[in-house]
Amino acid sequence: MIKKTKRLQQFEKEFVQKNSLSHLQALKLLDGMWEMGMALGVLPPDDPWEGIEVDIRVARIVNCLKKK
Repeated sequence: MIKKTKRLQQFEKEFVQKNSLSHLQALKLLDGMWEMGMALGVLPPDDPWEGIEVDIRVARIVNCLKKK
């Protein structure tokens, strides 16, 4: 079992700093993915409510799980 040592915490902090996107970078990435989806013809969806029943069912199951 790995314990939270100062060395591990420092590694995690540095990893997040090196591998995170800024808010602006994330928005640019999202815009690019949206444009690609539109170019492929999969966005926007024909029926935005399609599959909502499954999402609701999964959410209900997850919300009923015991919290640790």
